[in-house]
Amino acid sequence: MRIGILTSGGDCPGLNAVLRGFCKCAFNIMEGVEIYGFIDGYAGLMNKNYRLLTPADVENILDIGGTILGTSRQPYKLMTVKEGDAPTKLQVMVDNYKKLKLDCLVTLGGAGTHKTASLLSVEGCNVIGLPKTIDNDIYGTDVTFGFHTAVDIAAGAIKRIRTTADSHSRVFFVEVMGNKVGWLTLYAGLAAGADAILIPEIAYDEEKLAQFICNKKAQSRSVVIAVAEGALSSREAAMSKKERKEYLSAFESGSAAEKLCALMTQRTGMQCRATVLGHIQRGGEPCAYDKFISTEIGAFGAHLAKVGRYGVTVCVRNNKLSYNMLVDIAGKTKRVPADGQLVLLAKDMGVYFGE
Repeated sequence: MRIGILTSGGDCPGLNAVLRGFCKCAFNIMEGVEIYGFIDGYAGLMNKNYRLLTPADVENILDIGGTILGTSRQPYKLMTVKEGDAPTKLQVMVDNYKKLKLDCLVTLGGAGTHKTASLLSVEGCNVIGLPKTIDNDIYGTDVTFGFHTAVDIAAGAIKRIRTTADSHSRVFFVEVMGNKVGWLTLYAGLAAGADAILIPEIAYDEEKLAQFICNKKAQSRSVVIAVAEGALSSREAAMSKKERKEYLSAFESGSAAEKLCALMTQRTGMQCRATVLGHIQRGGEPCAYDKFISTEIGAFGAHLAKVGRYGVTVCVRNNKLSYNMLVDIAGKTKRVPADGQLVLLAKDMGVYFGE
């Protein structure tokens, strides 16, 4: 059996752990299996750039961050775009899949990776997806690998910010990754005891936020607010993309936290500071939970390959491993429900969401 495997999209903790889990299991349960690792994601499949993986290649990579195969972003929107007489990127990948005589392609990635994997599946390739993203936004699964490590990193940073905020009696906005969904900001903010949590799913009111900061500051030395990078005010949410771009051009930085810092300094007269955590949330060794869940997901994927269960992506539901059909989940996003239990419980504890 000839299996191709690749890591695509943004990196995250646990990619190597999943790669290891899949390969170690496949080598043990399938006789004569060959596993080809494509370099830099779908680009490797397009360029036929790959290496044959051996048991030794994956033996000691459980703790290593990033991915030994490398990764790149290949925009889904461009997969079926035709330029002149040249074949589309999708067609090139399908042709190479056939030329390399692959029996299966395993894709480790997030939302965009899954959409492309679904296209490949529809075109006749045998594909198995493994759900990766620190955003935890893949539809149909309770958790994605990499998420909990990013929560640990972001929560730890917010807790450290609290001590300096207390020392200087300041207001801090800590920006957490999450352009479209707020799972990471919500979990990290709650784990770190943030006073307010601003996420894309719940638009905040600038005037009410300023009032909240003033009221909170009257009761304590500091105010720490966790802000998702995609958080929007109700005013911005009502704008068109063009209007929003023009509005943001008035600020020195397009960062959500730095924009809020400038606005709230002006409206409250207080010392406000912004910290953007950025890519630190995606790097380094995965936490113990992610090592465990990554190993499980990888091994489960190998079992799916052995029995020929293709056109699917692995999922975790109610602490059990299962799978969804790629065509059923590709293009769908799991968002934080504004009236969900977690948000409502946080509000009952006094956490402010900007409304």
